[in-house]
Amino acid sequence: MKTPILKLSGLVLAAGLSLQLASCVSTEREVSNSTVDPRSTYTPPAAGSRTRVSGKTVLNSVSTTHAFSSPTSEDRFVLELRGPRVLTAQAHLIVTSATGDTLRHEVIPARALLSEKALTDSQAASVRDQEIAILQGMNAFFSSAHFTQPAIPAGAEQPAEVDAKTWSALREDPSTVGFDYTAAGGAERRMAYARKLGKTVVISQ
Repeated sequence: MKTPILKLSGLVLAAGLSLQLASCVSTEREVSNSTVDPRSTYTPPAAGSRTRVSGKTVLNSVSTTHAFSSPTSEDRFVLELRGPRVLTAQAHLIVTSATGDTLRHEVIPARALLSEKALTDSQAASVRDQEIAILQGMNAFFSSAHFTQPAIPAGAEQPAEVDAKTWSALREDPSTVGFDYTAAGGAERRMAYARKLGKTVVISQ
């Protein structure tokens, strides 16, 4: 008479463990895609934890849609922070068209997202303070103020790194949208899509 009871208990225990495992997986996925308050976005695994964290782990992700390559549809802009720790992670800037084509994929060090104030106080700031500053930088990365139209204002001089053909294609299209962002080394850049050439170009400012 005891055998059926033991089997039933085993099934109940297995079901309970399965539910707990499913709950953990769901929670980790939600945290990875979080765009809420940066103070609660990422919690480093406890010391000795068996959680596998690698360079492909997405610690935080923010996104927006905006007119860019097409005047009739919006493209998707995504910034993913990948790595084992916020301070040493890499931010992947990915722009895809409405049809799913990758228009730009650039990798930026997480520290490039620190504000000037955070960089100035980085010696005194704690690791957690710097992590929060980076996550806040991500939240503001796609601010509407970072998009401008036309991408090339009237009277702008042609940069040395942009060839005449590309510069002409950008200037001749007043509907071209520019996106300003901070790249590696703190360099300010403007990204635009030259529709005449069918490609994304980056202009250093």
